Amino acid sequence: MATFIGFNTQNQPKKFTLVDQELIKRDLLNAFNIRQGQLVGRPEVGTNIWDNLFENQSDQLRTVLTNEIQRVVGLDPRIQLTSLEIFPQQNGILLQVGLTFVPSTDAQRLALFFDQQTRSASYVT
Repeated sequence: MATFIGFNTQNQPKKFTLVDQELIKRDLLNAFNIRQGQLVGRPEVGTNIWDNLFENQSDQLRTVLTNEIQRVVGLDPRIQLTSLEIFPQQNGILLQVGLTFVPSTDAQRLALFFDQQTRSASYVT
């Protein structure tokens, strides 16, 4: 895998440098925490999942969420979506996302929670 180097100050007490998969996961989480259209000059970045958090869970909403997640993940050429499961929760939406890191074949399964109360996405263990 090529070495990707970036910086992160969120939840990082001293070491701000992130590399490779940790950087990619942080970038993906950042994309899910930005509302689509908020990043100046890059209207495609971000997600509109936040507009759907309070909707009734239906097959139509599941399709909308699946398409949106595929779009957001597709914006990053370093990863490919391999699996996706959506679970409605009392206070938000839980996503189980399977990713393959490109150009390697390393795969990882991530759990993302979109919290209605804090209006933020975070990884859960």
